[in-house]
Amino acid sequence: MVRTARRRPIRTHFYTPRGDYAPIAAINTTPLIDMMLVILIMLIVAIPMTTHKVPLDLPPPDPGRTPPPPSHRLAIDAGGALAWDGRPLAAAALPARLAALAADPARPALLLDADGAARYERVDETLAAIRRAGVTRLGFVDNRRFAQAF
Repeated sequence: MVRTARRRPIRTHFYTPRGDYAPIAAINTTPLIDMMLVILIMLIVAIPMTTHKVPLDLPPPDPGRTPPPPSHRLAIDAGGALAWDGRPLAAAALPARLAALAADPARPALLLDADGAARYERVDETLAAIRRAGVTRLGFVDNRRFAQAF
């Protein structure tokens, strides 16, 4: 004999609380406090990593005045002619002079003094020659002339 399970009727009424068991109509602040604490801990952990210090060995200040580092001045006039420390220089002699400057153990700086009316092409060729020679200490003199030329 096979028994069949008897179906129960579905309840359709809802539980209505009586007395002190009514729902509370207030915001639960516990999750907000938990999130605030998590964010605070994340900040406490992350802030020291962004303010780390890099140790550097800097030279001590020199009590006496040190002489300025050696420098050479390469001038380009409005016509494109070159001058090295005030003396005319042929364009063909420029690479040899720059190579000697780059090989100098005193590491002198090269100051480029281009006239505001000089052609950009000539200045660009000179800068390319300076880069090819390996000169790393380069300064520009009186750039206001270029602003006045335009």
